[in-house]
Amino acid sequence: TQPAPLEQLFGDYWPSFRRRVERSLGSGVIVDKAGHIITNHHVIAGADSIRVQLSDQRVADAKVIGTDPDTDIAVLQLTLSNLPVMPLGRSDALRVGDVVLAIGNPYGLSQTVTQGIVSATGRGQLGLATFENFIQTDAAINLGNSGGALIDAKGELVGINTAVLNRNYGGPEGIGFAIPVNLVRGVMDQIVRQGRVVRGWLGLEPQDLTEEQASQLGLVDGAGVVVANIMVQSPAFEAGVRPGDVIEKLAGVPVHSAQEVTSKVAALKPGAPVDLALRRGGQRFSVKIKALERPLRDSRTEGQQN
Repeated sequence: TQPAPLEQLFGDYWPSFRRRVERSLGSGVIVDKAGHIITNHHVIAGADSIRVQLSDQRVADAKVIGTDPDTDIAVLQLTLSNLPVMPLGRSDALRVGDVVLAIGNPYGLSQTVTQGIVSATGRGQLGLATFENFIQTDAAINLGNSGGALIDAKGELVGINTAVLNRNYGGPEGIGFAIPVNLVRGVMDQIVRQGRVVRGWLGLEPQDLTEEQASQLGLVDGAGVVVANIMVQSPAFEAGVRPGDVIEKLAGVPVHSAQEVTSKVAALKPGAPVDLALRRGGQRFSVKIKALERPLRDSRTEGQQN
């Protein structure tokens, strides 16, 4: 047969299209005898199949029980017997300077352990997830460590390694982040029980005020968060909240940061009413809003309304 005109033009360089199989590596932690594995959502997002290799070289396919992109947590399950289980510790007992070990598979080098200390706790506003309360550590965390264990000196799980700030050449070293095990435990319980995490949602996007803005408004003790955006037909919009309004109190308690508003709104039960005390220009007013269930997201890069 005669080659097609475009094929004649390209000659030997005519592109051939073949099905590509994409593979990626990550880490995970077995947390109970039922075979539940905790890892990062971004490790398994978009995967057609997930294969797990244990330290004893057993290999098996894992089932996705559920994921929570808002905290970058995923729960998988293996159907194997005699599984090693990582004991869970308490991340709220961690102190700056405590020794921690990061375990994972950086660059495919299985069962790698690095040592460091807790550099800080309660890190947020990093743009890595919607709900951020990270443990910062200088234990080396590299590509492939995501989803792996951060353990304390007693060998108990205190965090799930999730990110590092030296992605680009010349970036900072020794700055890695882990999701606290207390947060992981709560997310996992909801996913195992009901397949998803149920959170409250008002449909507004909070943003921190600058010191200058807070001073101009005369806010007391720095309390106040501005509504940067709002979704039409959301509970907040229907209640009369508009962009530019300043939230001074939520459920009667002063709020000082956008992260605080995000966390408190998420903790609301769908259907439960909540009072917001706001300021618009020089006028103060209050509204009562009934929370809905927070819509599920497929990607961590989507808008983050609360």
